[in-house]
Amino acid sequence: MLVASGVFPDLDYVSYVGGASAFLRLHRAAFHSLAGGAVLACVIAGAFCALDKKLPVKVDARRRFAALTFRAAAAVCAIGILGHILLDMASGVGVQLLWPFYTRWFGLPLTADLDLWMMGLLAVGLLLPLLFKLVNEEVGERKTGSGRRSAAITLALLVAYLGARASFRAQAINLLLSREYRGEIPLAAGAFPASASPFAWRGVVVTDNTIEEVEGTAGAGAEFDTERTLTHYKPADSEALDAAESTAPARRFLRYAKFPLASVGPREAGYRVEIRDLRFASGDTGADNIVVRIDLDSGARVTGQRLLFASSLNP
Repeated sequence: MLVASGVFPDLDYVSYVGGASAFLRLHRAAFHSLAGGAVLACVIAGAFCALDKKLPVKVDARRRFAALTFRAAAAVCAIGILGHILLDMASGVGVQLLWPFYTRWFGLPLTADLDLWMMGLLAVGLLLPLLFKLVNEEVGERKTGSGRRSAAITLALLVAYLGARASFRAQAINLLLSREYRGEIPLAAGAFPASASPFAWRGVVVTDNTIEEVEGTAGAGAEFDTERTLTHYKPADSEALDAAESTAPARRFLRYAKFPLASVGPREAGYRVEIRDLRFASGDTGADNIVVRIDLDSGARVTGQRLLFASSLNP
């Protein structure tokens, strides 16, 4: 039940086949929200209770096992779903926690989607029961419950690791905000983790006229060269940009994006406005990296609007 409920929320990834618009609307929404998660927990618990009734009665030499109750099953499934939601809030783009009542995204980027260190901790947790068993056999003990001990130790290590990640992220943001960038004062900053090292972060800094991308580290003595940042210049205000940002796809995208950057380019008989989110590095082909594209005629009237996966854009 715990494994099934911990995996089922990702069923909303199926929305990927519907394109970027459907993915942005449905991914990490229904099954990752408190309301949807509660319904999903009840459905999974009901399915396991129905399955339990069809199985033969479980009896051993010492006791008769009671039938599975819906309350117990729902509690286990709720733990599995809640654990999934909390991990997604600490990685990737976050979740739409209050869907369908409020479409705000909640999350804190502490780990990468595939964090090698976290995977290593989980692998250690799987091996600890074997280690405890070997130790107990060596000293002649007959104690059981090593699985519980290893689970508790692994959980403590994961909590400590996420706490350290949160500390490194705060240090990275403070460092980014303490510098000037080509004579401009930073207005906001974000730090996004790397998978290979808990000390490596990709920083994004917003100034009045630019958005800077920074590769740096956190921890004692961390430094970086403000003259070696990747600079993106914000577009000038224009009628075309205003018209593009007022469209429904752009408004939905801007609620999702953390560091939006627009580009306005000429095209035959009009303009093309594209807005991307700089929390995703250039070349990121993940499904979460979405771009909004708005086409306008010479009078700044919208002729086309769509959301696209960044991986599908023409170079």
